Amino acid sequence: MGTLNLYILLCIAAVGFAGPVPSLTTQDENFAESYLKKFYDLKEESGPTARRAISQISQKLSDMQRFFGLQITGRLDEETMEMMKKARCGVPDSSAAGFTTFGNSFKWQTNSLTYRIENYTPDMPQSEVEDSIARALDVWAKVTPLRFTRIYSGTADIMISFGRLSHGDFYPFDGPDGTLAHAFAPSSGIGGDAHFDEDETFTFRSNAGRVLFLVAAHEFGHSLGLSHSQDPGALMYPIYSYTNPSTFRLPQDDVNGIQALYGPNSDPETNPDIPPPPSTPDACDETMVLDAVATLRGEMLFFKDRFFWRVYPQSNTPQQVFITNLWPNGPSRVDAAYESQTSGNVFLFKGRQVWAFRGYDLVPGYPKSVTSFGLPQEVKKVDAALYDVYSERILLFVGRMYYSYNEANKKIDQGFPKRVDEKFSGLTGRVTAAFQYRGFAYIYSGAQMFEYSLSSGTFYRVLGNNYFLPCNNY
Repeated sequence: MGTLNLYILLCIAAVGFAGPVPSLTTQDENFAESYLKKFYDLKEESGPTARRAISQISQKLSDMQRFFGLQITGRLDEETMEMMKKARCGVPDSSAAGFTTFGNSFKWQTNSLTYRIENYTPDMPQSEVEDSIARALDVWAKVTPLRFTRIYSGTADIMISFGRLSHGDFYPFDGPDGTLAHAFAPSSGIGGDAHFDEDETFTFRSNAGRVLFLVAAHEFGHSLGLSHSQDPGALMYPIYSYTNPSTFRLPQDDVNGIQALYGPNSDPETNPDIPPPPSTPDACDETMVLDAVATLRGEMLFFKDRFFWRVYPQSNTPQQVFITNLWPNGPSRVDAAYESQTSGNVFLFKGRQVWAFRGYDLVPGYPKSVTSFGLPQEVKKVDAALYDVYSERILLFVGRMYYSYNEANKKIDQGFPKRVDEKFSGLTGRVTAAFQYRGFAYIYSGAQMFEYSLSSGTFYRVLGNNYFLPCNNY
């Protein structure tokens, strides 16, 4: 099936689904066909079987959309194409939610494994490559009985190499971006080996390239028997996400997966100051307390821990991503956020600092102290922020008080701070998030959300915190 035929079939497959067929270039058609073949087992169909190809393409697109938590349309829409173009691992995706394994027949039968670095990337000093590889293996050793020993000659269980395009394993790389690396499940021969695309720019810690430690830790999960996870917070999620390698902790989903194969570490870390493995927030959790809510060019953003959900006006399916995926120069977690309708900037608050972004780019001069908003020095954090389109004021909630900030003259209005319940009657709890939508103010306090008229302060109703955040349970 040629790329032009794929385009025609995709257009036909879109009939009956909501929304217009996007304008696809030949390059898009080529890319989508290759992606579905590589990661979702799209088969070649031609001649009298072309009608079956229509159904197969639609099914494979639906499988991919389901895996990534996208709106399931069965067609190549804009959101799907955007996900396809993200940098990722070269191993195909599985269909299960949460962690998956290649099966008990694809696991090492010993806990003592060897590894060998066959060659090096010129992007980093050799010492940094060695350190990145050792720490990536240690991620898995910390939570299992597995132990790794480096050898310098001969054949190791895990052979590690850098190569570009066709590099000897019948699974060629694709140049810069796209596929970053791939690895093979435990078995004899090439099993367990990990290959890294030399056309990528690998780094030690900087997010200016792809952090080798993060890519390697993911690939070694495959080397040990794990497949991909649908959990967007998991290390084994197929899309590359930057996380500060200095503070990285293996997420709970990955811990569950690797321990299902090898069991727990019989001598685990006992330091009480070490936090437990991080879990991914669930939009279906009715008790969840959101960190912040904001808008961005018509979208709604719901922040929790390291993540936020993007809710599009045209879709009821929220997309969950790392905060640093959208704003790599921003904080990894936020206390408050708002979009200024005057400047078009998005402001993120964390602790005593505030970041401003124009789209995805950090505004020069930021981050700044929250005192740049006229807040007193003793303010340690802003709990919530809201932009009022009518008064063109930003309401900044701090404890039981709130401030009214005038963006035009960059000052706090006279008479502030005031008690929150002076403006929002009946609101006795601490404000945890806030935003304005269609003329109403939505003030979150814990797991509840209170609806008010900002102009009159009239209280209307109490809603759950998931009123605007759809539960995406399949």
